[in-house]
Amino acid sequence: MADNVRVRMAPAPTGRLHIGTARTTLFNWLFARHHGGTFVLRIEDTDQERSSEENVSRILEAIRWLGLDWDEGPDVDGPYGPYFQSQRLSTYEEMADRLLEQGLAYPCFCTPEELDERRQEMQRAGLPSRYDRRCRDLTAAEREQRAAEGRPKALRFKTPLEGLVEWDDLIRGKIEFQNSELDDFVIVKSDGFPSYILACAVDDAKMAMTHVLRGEDLISGTPRQLHVYQGLGLKPPLFGHLPLILGPDRSKLSKRHGATSIGDYRDQGFVPQAIVNFMALLGWSPGDDREVLSREEMIDAFSLDGIGKSGPVFDIEKLTWMNGLYLRELAPQAYVDLALPFLEEDLGVGLDREYVARVVALGQERAKTLSELPALTEFFFRDPESYDEKGARKWFGRDNAGQLLSALREALDAVETFDETTTESTVRAVAEQLGIGAGPAIHTTRLATTGRTKGPGLFEVLAVLGRERVTRRLARAKEYVQSLRG
Repeated sequence: MADNVRVRMAPAPTGRLHIGTARTTLFNWLFARHHGGTFVLRIEDTDQERSSEENVSRILEAIRWLGLDWDEGPDVDGPYGPYFQSQRLSTYEEMADRLLEQGLAYPCFCTPEELDERRQEMQRAGLPSRYDRRCRDLTAAEREQRAAEGRPKALRFKTPLEGLVEWDDLIRGKIEFQNSELDDFVIVKSDGFPSYILACAVDDAKMAMTHVLRGEDLISGTPRQLHVYQGLGLKPPLFGHLPLILGPDRSKLSKRHGATSIGDYRDQGFVPQAIVNFMALLGWSPGDDREVLSREEMIDAFSLDGIGKSGPVFDIEKLTWMNGLYLRELAPQAYVDLALPFLEEDLGVGLDREYVARVVALGQERAKTLSELPALTEFFFRDPESYDEKGARKWFGRDNAGQLLSALREALDAVETFDETTTESTVRAVAEQLGIGAGPAIHTTRLATTGRTKGPGLFEVLAVLGRERVTRRLARAKEYVQSLRG
């Protein structure tokens, strides 16, 4: 282990922050914090067609929302900036020129159409569909001729034809590739921008990265980057390749399995504490059976030895369960702050905060996501437009239902203090006066005031609804009962 750990996360701003990228970000952050090291955020925005400032903002916002701070990177000055690859082009150009001068790279004039046609030919012949090195040994005159024709020019690394590349992976152990299995990969694209292989390798070296923890889908790029390090005389970091997150069918997690971005889960009402806790356990174990861990506990326990080699399955039910735990632990005002946007999006803006606080306090024990709150609490804000069909048959169909509702409305309208205690004593007293059991009276009252047969404690509900709403709804329910009688 290096004395001064430096790790990075380098997302490409070509979309929203994927859950897999977020988990890799978290593992790097935990590794840095556990070792008292430095966590660097670098934006790999050399894909000019798909990168955008909007996506940069989305990614930074999502990482901040998760509570993962960076020590160097965008908005945080550091000694190895700039931290956008698009601002480091002169460095890549210098490194590419060095490889070219050393005879370790060469210009390639093949057009995309030609490359695609040859790949298809190789596939039809049952051969690996990689570059056939057609431009590797062009003479100076042939290169001048192709340049004069105006052909696009990329720069390729001249991979050795024999030998092997190997490294001790921090997670997967010894990995090796035969050079004969590798192609002459692009290091500078025809648009003048560096490839991922070159830019990433140069940046990791120039920014003094000690470890690179990334997804196992990037393993095939590692031997190529090791060639770049060797060719430039740069010290490579230690590599560790994380298993990919899988869907329930054990294929790579994708949109067909449901939401995949951190923004999607935030919009669905998940809180960052739950997502971070859940992601930490996707492929890593603290060494015991704990499932709910604080950030401090994660940092203290985090070790690469705890990361498995097999891909973890994304279990949305477990995430939802965990989210419910964290929601229940929120302080009341913090819960209101999070709940209000979801309620106002569904029910309209301008909700009274004090009333909302009383409403959501009753639902805090039941909601597993914030997005469930509008459906769970709608009856607090809107009079029922209909009644549970089965409940209506059972309770509104009773012979004395109309009489009960009328008596309840009059009695509750007359109480001096409309709170949980008085509403309960009043409902029970009316039930006793009419010779009706307390149970039927309570069920009928709940159905009349909420339209439902289940929910929080009835008398807590009545106290929150208040006198005006309760008496109005009881009167309306009586009219509904009368309409059933014809």
